[in-house]
Amino acid sequence: MLPTYMAPTDLTTRSLQKGSAEFLVLAVLEGPQRHGYEIAQLIAERSENRLKFQAATLYPLLYKLEKQGWVEGRWVEKAGQRRRRFYRLTAAGRGVLGERRRVWREFFDALDQVARVRHA
Repeated sequence: MLPTYMAPTDLTTRSLQKGSAEFLVLAVLEGPQRHGYEIAQLIAERSENRLKFQAATLYPLLYKLEKQGWVEGRWVEKAGQRRRRFYRLTAAGRGVLGERRRVWREFFDALDQVARVRHA
């Protein structure tokens, strides 16, 4: 029996996003420190709204990354604004980010060799 074509769905996108969530957050935190909402906005903006994080997904991930020692968070209070937790990449997080980039590059190269996914 021949396989049937399955069109991309939100489920497919969510599965891919889940598998790359840590990588995306670490990459965004490579620059200046950012608060959670800003992290989500940057990921959406840089991906042209193809990747989106909900608070229910993002904040537990940030806490997990903090517990692993890959990011560091601190509370900041400013007059007239609500308190926000800002996150920055740690030295350990930079190392993990570098390794993840290497792994993703190898994965994309392999995909391209098999499926020719890059533009000609």
